[in-house]
Amino acid sequence: MAKAPILTPQADDFPRWYQDLINKAELADNGPVRGTMVIRPYGYGLWERMQQEMDARIKDAGASNAYFPLFIPQSYLTREAEHVEGFAPELAVVTHGGGKELEEPVVVRPTSETIINEYFSKWVQSYRDLPLLINQWANVVRWEMRPRVFLRTSEFLWQEGHTAHATYEDARDYAARIHRDVYYDFMVNVLGIDVVLGRKTAKERFAGAINTLTLEGMMGDGKALQMGTSHELGQNFAKAFNTSYLSKDGHQELVWQTSWGVSTRMVGGLIMSHGDDSGLRVPPRLAPVQVVVLAIKGDDAVIAKVREIGDQLKAAGIRVQVDDRTDTPFGRRAVDWELKGVPVRIEVGPRDLENGTAMLARRIPGGKEPVRLEELVALLPKVLEEDQALLLSQSRERREARTSDVKTIEEAAEAAVAGGWARIRWADLGPEGEAKLAEQAVSVRCLVAEDGSVPEADDAPGTIAIVARAY
Repeated sequence: MAKAPILTPQADDFPRWYQDLINKAELADNGPVRGTMVIRPYGYGLWERMQQEMDARIKDAGASNAYFPLFIPQSYLTREAEHVEGFAPELAVVTHGGGKELEEPVVVRPTSETIINEYFSKWVQSYRDLPLLINQWANVVRWEMRPRVFLRTSEFLWQEGHTAHATYEDARDYAARIHRDVYYDFMVNVLGIDVVLGRKTAKERFAGAINTLTLEGMMGDGKALQMGTSHELGQNFAKAFNTSYLSKDGHQELVWQTSWGVSTRMVGGLIMSHGDDSGLRVPPRLAPVQVVVLAIKGDDAVIAKVREIGDQLKAAGIRVQVDDRTDTPFGRRAVDWELKGVPVRIEVGPRDLENGTAMLARRIPGGKEPVRLEELVALLPKVLEEDQALLLSQSRERREARTSDVKTIEEAAEAAVAGGWARIRWADLGPEGEAKLAEQAVSVRCLVAEDGSVPEADDAPGTIAIVARAY
């Protein structure tokens, strides 16, 4: 009788596979309040590596980290009508504190445009104070009706950047810089996900923005996931909060603003982009543990050798963990590390020592081969880079293979429902066609130019709509 699979096969039930993997790879648990999550150490290790990589890029773009309060006076949100209308269904509002009813209800932070503008209006006095480039790492609360761990939770972790500029052009260019040099660079070159850079339609735009730039990734089941967004806010919040400055020629001017963010949703994107029926596959440049060195048996010489290998790899700059827990069966440990998606396992037993070799198991392409012990330190960086490139090429190949060029609304919907993406001219779709697609739970994920760049306007000549079902 065949053994039951460790995970539900993706082809049988992709959502169940996703939940199985999160549980068995020990990434997260559901929290005690509906829609919340507990991120377990290995899952949080993935998020920490994402933070490190993102934070470095954000700082390279000139932004500095700060922190703003979790509680926001309700009156702040009502100052920008479109913003509060967009978030109203998701707000968590505190009406009592310290055993008393509050004089003014406070909103638990859904995003921070309003409270940050309250302080920008104090900090910005002159053109010399601009641009003001601020980022914060924080948690936010949006009351989610259909929660799914990492993808949609009532509380999640993220970074949110907020900037103020003297001109529209400077704000526009900075939003595009974050979109391209921070988010796209990270997602392609670290996460190994071949995301599409695009522009949101007016219907899908962030509440209070004049333009939203997005990064859309195709998941293993063909659905789209919005991985991050960068918004041009124009002067909407500046008008509401009187965020203004004295220009060089002595005139009082409103600032132009941006906001941008990515969240723990990227962990869900990582799982669904690269995972397979054996578990996670973590890109080596991201992996908290790039190589795990396993002792097959509790032999003193074996234990000594795996620790020595671990020290050598660590000294070479590789993120390594030694697994010498020989009181736990080797097979179980190997399966656990496979579930967690560690890129490389080095397995050492008594026979390997006799031969002067170790067994090198590669999680991403699969397969095992013996390697001379003295060759490991020189070989592994090359192996890790090869496997990083393989994940990106597989992501790109999947998207290209499952994207169809279509001419009608019906064809676009059919392609999306079948588990792929459709490309259709925006001139052939338009807002009316977008509304018809929504009736079938299909959406326009973004608009792109024919050459793959981001169009300057929705109705720019040659603009293509990317249509898909989405998470």
